[in-house]
Amino acid sequence: MHFDYKTENTCSQLISLDIDGDVVTNVKFTGGCNGNLKAIPILVDGWTVDQIESKLKGITCGRRTTSCGDQLAKAVRAAYEAQRTG
Repeated sequence: MHFDYKTENTCSQLISLDIDGDVVTNVKFTGGCNGNLKAIPILVDGWTVDQIESKLKGITCGRRTTSCGDQLAKAVRAAYEAQRTG
């Protein structure tokens, strides 16, 4: 299933991803810090929702209470729930 997530309080505006069961692939960020947002999708490709949440949930960026990684953790959980209730 393809899923788009509108981010909050980050430089990136949108996270797009594919989810099959609890496995996440094809993560793409729109906007944000180019290098980081190229690296994160490569690192998490094929990870489960739980793995992504355990590594990225709660990470902050500067004075912000969230980050692109934290938003990705929220996005994959929202995708997983949308798929289940689908």
